[in-house]
Amino acid sequence: MEIIKQLIDFILHIDKHLAELISDYGTLTYIILFVIIFVETGLVVMPFLPGDSLLFAAGAFAAFSNNKDLNIYYLLPLLFVAAFLGDTVNYIIGKYIGPKAFSGKIKFLKKEYLDQTQAFFDKHGGKSIIYARFVPIVRTFAPFVAGVGSMNYGKFISYNIIGGLIWVIGLTLAGYFFGGISIIKDNFEKVIILIILISILPPVIEYVRHRFVKKAA
Repeated sequence: MEIIKQLIDFILHIDKHLAELISDYGTLTYIILFVIIFVETGLVVMPFLPGDSLLFAAGAFAAFSNNKDLNIYYLLPLLFVAAFLGDTVNYIIGKYIGPKAFSGKIKFLKKEYLDQTQAFFDKHGGKSIIYARFVPIVRTFAPFVAGVGSMNYGKFISYNIIGGLIWVIGLTLAGYFFGGISIIKDNFEKVIILIILISILPPVIEYVRHRFVKKAA
């Protein structure tokens, strides 16, 4: 319970915690950011780490410090590589573990999740890997299931690259260009909450729609 509280505090006050990381670790902050993005996208057991908000905050801090504490030209390629490698490792783990992971021994890996995600892949194709980048938890789960479902590796890599570029560059540059605006800088916590709410809106809408369709049936 205490870990969850600390995680929520880290996400909601990510600007303060990022400032502390920079103050305490200096250039090693780049490695810390790399590891967080890699782990969140690469390990299916760690879906709750901040992704969207961290990218936005990192870009904002690069702007705040005029690229002295964090340099946007280092951040963009570094975090893209972390996101790309994370999804790739996740896919490989899913491919080699296979459907055995959904045997019921791991509570949050249910066979129905595999079937539902596979159906989503069948409907949207590789674009689902791009969409998943912008949805917390789903972005951690999707590449794993893509590997389990044996999505073609070549297609997966191409969509992995496209999704990673759009996700990292889009959110980091959004923080860089808009994070310095007074109203955003003074209400950074509220902006982070808004980013989180927007990112979880698609699955909430899909869940509500599914419930209505199920009731109608």
